[in-house]
Amino acid sequence: MIDKPKLFDSRKEFIVVSFVLIVVIAIRIGIEYYHYKAFIKKPFFYTNAEILNVYPKSKNGKNYEILKLHSDNGLIFFTTAFGGNYPIGTTLRVQLFPNKRITFDEYLGYFYIKSRIKSTQRAKKSLKTALMRYIDAQHSDKNISSLYQAIFLATPINKEFRQKISGLGVSHLVALSGFHLGILWSFLYAVFLVLYRPFQQRYFPYRYSLIDVGTLVMILLGAYLYFTGKPPSLLRSYVMLLAGWSVLLMGIEVVSFSFLAIVVLLILALFPSLILSISFWLSVSGVFYIFLILEHFKDYNKWLISLLLIPVGIFILMLPITHMIFENTTRYQLLSPLLSLLFIPFYPLSAILHLLGIGGVLDRALEWIFSLPSFDSSHILPIWMGALYVATSIAAIRYRLAFVAVVLFAFGYAGYIFSISSS
Repeated sequence: MIDKPKLFDSRKEFIVVSFVLIVVIAIRIGIEYYHYKAFIKKPFFYTNAEILNVYPKSKNGKNYEILKLHSDNGLIFFTTAFGGNYPIGTTLRVQLFPNKRITFDEYLGYFYIKSRIKSTQRAKKSLKTALMRYIDAQHSDKNISSLYQAIFLATPINKEFRQKISGLGVSHLVALSGFHLGILWSFLYAVFLVLYRPFQQRYFPYRYSLIDVGTLVMILLGAYLYFTGKPPSLLRSYVMLLAGWSVLLMGIEVVSFSFLAIVVLLILALFPSLILSISFWLSVSGVFYIFLILEHFKDYNKWLISLLLIPVGIFILMLPITHMIFENTTRYQLLSPLLSLLFIPFYPLSAILHLLGIGGVLDRALEWIFSLPSFDSSHILPIWMGALYVATSIAAIRYRLAFVAVVLFAFGYAGYIFSISSS
């Protein structure tokens, strides 16, 4: 079998392209820093902002809300609101009071700022809100309803239910990411290919289905990305899918670390604020370890890789990464590889059931799964140990011994944290 040509003919080409993209990223960050300095110098600032989430709070007998807002100029921030009813999706006219305590990294990500709400505009009727109500009407359990709204529409989930999801090790199934996009791509491509083939064979046999059907699917997924509000992990996945599909059409090797690195740099050049997005880097890490497994097990049976090595391998290899950020551990997280496999048919099936108005068919099973204990113990991997693990993982791209060290450490760490949680 003839190997596909690589994205770059030489290491020099890769370095040059990487350098150019890094320069672009630096320029974009410089521009953002200029905007940041101008922002914090203002005594006040007016903007319209949509409510993304609401966190009820109480202090000294007084109730209030912390609002997460997304402004017209792209800022995402938190502020305090008193004595009002602020549903998610509501648009507010707010007066912000910037100060120098807001750091540049907070400005690029999320920050808290004092504000004064000047007016409120109730959420307009939209397709998204209509779909949220349509989904909600099919479920008696609000948590299950919010689960479906999250996996279809990228809406937020309340803190308590989010902890249960984390306790089962399936946060990656709920937050829209490349996993969902990959399922949607495969499902839509298969459906449209069946419809396209008869017309192709009869009227235009000279055309390529990968180009025609692939273009249609990419347009639909791009519209879906925009519709869901462009969450970071889904944005990364779409750009990578678009780039992967493009190089696939050119017959170039897709599964390569140079391709992953260039796509990551390209995304950061387009959206520099993602450099501080945890979900973005977790998503990139997941793809990296998939590539690492494929690199070192490329001669194994494809079914063995797809059904065992990737689900189990990603779960184990990502544990040290996720435990640098999230501390919750429960023995039920060991179900994660199995639940990830079951999610592949579940995702399109549940979408079809909801379109038919019978989305509640699987509620009993989901209620049972989420009734399992969600917290046993907590453990955070020290930063220095996590940095060493990441460095060894990068070395594993080239050295088999480093890959063995990564696998041994990941399995050892998994044994340690799950033995603690079960004791």
